[in-house]
Parts: sequence; C-alpha cells; structure tokens
Amino acid sequence: MIKAKSLGDARTQASSNNELTWWIFMRISGLLLVFLVLGHIYMTFIQVSESDATFDAVVSKLSNPAWKFYDWLILVLAIMHGMNGARYSIEDYVRSRPNRFWVKGVFFSVVGVILALGTVGLFSIR
Repeated sequence: MIKAKSLGDARTQASSNNELTWWIFMRISGLLLVFLVLGHIYMTFIQVSESDATFDAVVSKLSNPAWKFYDWLILVLAIMHGMNGARYSIEDYVRSRPNRFWVKGVFFSVVGVILALGTVGLFSIR
C-alpha cells in the first residue's frame, strides 16, 4: 500500500505497477467526483424548483443519453473509488491470507452486483 503524497514518492513506494495505477486513479477519480457531484446537485436541486422535481421530470431528463452517461459516470467512479478504499481497509485489517482472499471475493462480488443493478436501473428508464 502506498502512503505517499506525491507521484515521485508513490513511484518509489509502489510494490507493483498496479498499485501505482490505483494510487493515481484514487486522486483523479476523487477530483472528478467532486465536480461531477456538485454539477449534479446544481442541475438537479438548484436549477429546478421544488415543484418541478417530479418523477416525470427525472424520467424526461434521463431520456437524454448524455444525462444517462453523466449519471452512470458518477455511479461507476463512486463505486470504483469506494471499492478501492475498502480494499485498502481489507488489506490493513484482515491479516490472514486465506481470510483476506474470501473477504475480498465476497466484497468484490457484492460490488459487482451493485454496479450491475445500478447500471440496469439507470439504463432501463426510457
């Protein structure tokens, strides 16, 4: 696990290229999520009055493929970002290798199901 604050330090601490890639992903996805979620909040709750925030308004908004992609991007980045953070915690707190394998297996399966259900739910709206 990399505990660096700069890319140079992360490169020296990385035990594999995969860990360095995840370290970079966490920084980029966190920054992207801040702006994507703030944009989503602005467009959903500030631009639209309370009386106009209905199920039909959401369905009409999601009929546009660009909005679906925008919301799907938030979904994927949030799940991947949270999954990687939880993976770090599993690595820290589950000491036994066989237990860690099973905990990660169950966890990644649950994450996969949640991502699949979120994607199906988002793209099933016509």
